[in-house]
Amino acid sequence: MRVRLLYSIRRVLPRVTRERRGEVQVLLRDSSDSDFSFYLLVVLSCVIASLGLLTNSAAVIIGAMLVAPLMSPIIGLGLASITGDSVLLRKAGSSLLRGALLAIVFSYIIAWGNLHLPFISLQIQDLPGELIARTRPSPIDLGIALAGGLAAAFALAMPNISAALPGVAIATALMPPLCTVGISLALARWSEAGGAFLLFTTNAVTIAFASTLVFFVLGFAPRFQGNSRRIPQSLVLSASLTMALLVPLTYLSVEFVRQAGEDRAISQVVNEKVSELANTELVGWVPRREGETLKLVLTVRTIRPLEYQDSVDLQQAIGLALRDLGVLTSEQSVEVTVNQVLAARLDPLVPPTSTSTPTPTRTATPGPSPTPTQTPTYTPTQSATPTETATPTETATASPTPTNTATPSSARAINVNLPGLVLRQWPNGPVIGPVLRPGASLTILYGTQVVDGLVWLEVQDAEGRLGWVPSIYLQLVTPTPTRTPRITTSLAPDASPTPAP
Repeated sequence: MRVRLLYSIRRVLPRVTRERRGEVQVLLRDSSDSDFSFYLLVVLSCVIASLGLLTNSAAVIIGAMLVAPLMSPIIGLGLASITGDSVLLRKAGSSLLRGALLAIVFSYIIAWGNLHLPFISLQIQDLPGELIARTRPSPIDLGIALAGGLAAAFALAMPNISAALPGVAIATALMPPLCTVGISLALARWSEAGGAFLLFTTNAVTIAFASTLVFFVLGFAPRFQGNSRRIPQSLVLSASLTMALLVPLTYLSVEFVRQAGEDRAISQVVNEKVSELANTELVGWVPRREGETLKLVLTVRTIRPLEYQDSVDLQQAIGLALRDLGVLTSEQSVEVTVNQVLAARLDPLVPPTSTSTPTPTRTATPGPSPTPTQTPTYTPTQSATPTETATPTETATASPTPTNTATPSSARAINVNLPGLVLRQWPNGPVIGPVLRPGASLTILYGTQVVDGLVWLEVQDAEGRLGWVPSIYLQLVTPTPTRTPRITTSLAPDASPTPAP
C-alpha cells in the first residue's frame, strides 16, 4: 500500500529531465566539497550565531542561518544515498562532520574568551532565552525539519522555485544548535550541551531523510526508473533513524511538560507568599535543583528592610505550600535566598511632608588637647624687706604632629561602551542608575568583591547614589595623604612685677 502511494505521488509531481538531474548532482557535489570557501563560511556563520546567542538577538541568529553552508552537505547525503554516488556520499559526510566540529570549537573559544574578557555580561546561572530555546528539542522540531527538508530538496530539484531555499535555511536551524553546544561546554552546562546536540542531530537526520524521499519520488535513482516496486534500502534506513529519534524527543517533551508544571506551581506559591509580606513585591525568582534540595533565589522590592526572621518565615511557608501541592516530597527540602531592593514609594495624590534633614559636614580634627598647667602661687616670706615673688611653673606644650587621614579615592569612567557602565545594587545585581558617560567622576569607597572573575568596587556617583561597578571600567586616581593641622597651645609663666616694699 505504501509503495503504491509513493509511485502514485511520482505520477502527480512534475517530471525532472535527465539533464536537470545531472545538474543537481553536480551542484551538490560542488557545494558539498569542503574547500576554503566552505570553512570560511562555517567560521563566519559560527561567529555571527555565537554572538547572537550571547546577546539574545534573534535577528543576528537569523543572519547566521543564511550564511551557514551546512544545508548542502545534508541534502547531498540524501541524494547520494538514493543514487549510490559514493563520491558525493564521501564528500558530503566529511564536510558535514568537519563543519560541525569546527563550529563547536569556535563557539567554545568565543564563549571561553567572553568569560575572561566579559564584553557581553553573561550570567552562568541565567542563560539567554535564545540559547535555552535550542537546548529543549521536541517532536515539533522533528516535524519542522521534515517539512523543511522536503521543501529544500524539492526547491533544489526545480530551478524555477530555488528562491525558497533561504527561507528553508532559516526554518531548519543547523548552525545555532552547534554554537549552543560549544557555548554550553564553555560554561560547563552539560545538560544544555546534550540537548542542543540532540536538536542538531534531529535536524540533520530528518532533513537527509526528507531529501532522500523527495529525490526518490522525483525519479533521481536510475535503477528505479523501470517497473520495480521495491523501496530502496537507503530510504528505509533513513526513515528508521528518523523514527528512532522520536523516542528521546518524546521523553524530553514529557520531562519539559512536567518541569513546566512544577515551575508554574512554584511561581504561584512564591508570588502568593511574597505578597503576604507588607510593602513588598516580587521582582523575579530563579530556581535551581541540587539533589534533593530546591534552591530559590528571590529578588523582591520593598520600602522597608526585611529582617532575618522574615526570610526564615518565608522559607518555611514556601516549603509547606510546595509539599501540599506535591511539588516536593517529605525527603526533599527548599532553601530560599532573598535579595531585597530598597525603594521609595511616591504617590502623586499625597504630597511629601517637608522635614529638615541634617547635612553632614567635614571638619578638621584637632590634635591632642593641651594639658592644663598649675596656677602660679605666691608664697609670702618674712624678711627684712618683705616681697612677693611670682614663682613660674613648667607648662606642657603640645607639639604639632602631621597625620595621614584616609580619604576615598577618585576615579573616572572609561570603556563605558563595552557594553555599558551602570551602577548595580550589588555585584551582578539589579541596575540602580543610568549608563554613565565617558569621564564621569566616581568616588571609590572601601567595598571590594570578586564575582565570576571580576573585581567589583563600591562607588558613589556625582548624585550621591551608592552602588557597585567592575574595576575594569574605572581609571583610578591614587589618593594623596592630607596633612591635618593640630592646634598648639602654650602657656607662658606669669611674670608679675615685684611690689615695692
